[in-house]
Amino acid sequence: MTYYEMIKLNRLSLDKLSSGGFRIDDCKYIELYEEYLRMYRSGDKVTYIVAVLHERYGVCERKIYDIVKRMGRNCTIDAV
Repeated sequence: MTYYEMIKLNRLSLDKLSSGGFRIDDCKYIELYEEYLRMYRSGDKVTYIVAVLHERYGVCERKIYDIVKRMGRNCTIDAV
């Protein structure tokens, strides 16, 4: 399957995700965010969590704060 065919096949879903503010790159941060939630719920401080995730995933600390903020937002996808 070509790149074009994959996009065409998933066009409707991609359009919906894009209109809701999703970024395709965010898929690679799912495990990072799940680990953030697990640590946060267990009572760890946010600064500590960010430092651990920075070391574990090699993502800069500022980017982790951005990811956490973006992943925690409510979706704005229009129902069709």
